[in-house]
Amino acid sequence: MKKFILNADDLGKSEFHNNAVLEGFKNGFLKSTSVMTNMPFYKDALYRVILPNPNLGVGVHLNLIEGKAINPRLNLLCDRYGNFNNGYLSLLLKSKNKIFLAQVEKEFRSQIETALETFQPSHIDSHVHVHSIPNIFELCAKLANEYNIKQIRTQNEIPYFVKGYKYNPINLIKVILLNHFSLKNKQIVKKYNLKTNDYLIGVSYTSMMNSNTILEGLKKVKNADIVEALIHPCVYYDDIVDSHTKEFDITKDNMLKDLIEMMDYQITNYIE
Repeated sequence: MKKFILNADDLGKSEFHNNAVLEGFKNGFLKSTSVMTNMPFYKDALYRVILPNPNLGVGVHLNLIEGKAINPRLNLLCDRYGNFNNGYLSLLLKSKNKIFLAQVEKEFRSQIETALETFQPSHIDSHVHVHSIPNIFELCAKLANEYNIKQIRTQNEIPYFVKGYKYNPINLIKVILLNHFSLKNKQIVKKYNLKTNDYLIGVSYTSMMNSNTILEGLKKVKNADIVEALIHPCVYYDDIVDSHTKEFDITKDNMLKDLIEMMDYQITNYIE
């Protein structure tokens, strides 16, 4: 049977992200998440979400974009206060620099080993898709193999358009770039004897993800064993409604769950 993985990125980023993952797992059909081990709410995620729920698949959401590095004095990654200070394009331009890659490896090892102190991650992915950059992807694949993490995300997405939604052309550029990188990265997956998803849903409609955009994206997929949809859900303590709360609603949409299963997908995670 084909596999569908709904993955909540950014666990550990805030209490609100942690709330959403816990609620989506307990009372919805969310079975997979990925955690940022360098972020302030990592310990809250660990003790309130991860450890009490061993059937929740939890990957490491490797991060070079936001917050502070675990390691001090990474001058090509951080400012003098230890805050990450690169965007995706800057990381891409630096990605052939050996000193830069050595600093990335040091930080990624620390982020993975922080997780390994208490649980075995089910997979590797990254914040803002930084691990899609081929030289960084190869480094991540090497670390995954070394730390016995069998799954790593790739970003092969079929561009699609949903009637009634204003499509952001920047997202199309991102899809084209990530698809180009994924062609090479899937060869690296084979080189390190890892596994990966066949397709991804979540880039074309970044910040506009809901049940409809997931379902329409899934309809475009043909001949795939594993499809992953990524979301960034939050649950706040007041009546705030934003893209994150709409993405949380996905996790509790039983009609969407039934439709996915009617398309012969098993809703699962990277543990299963």
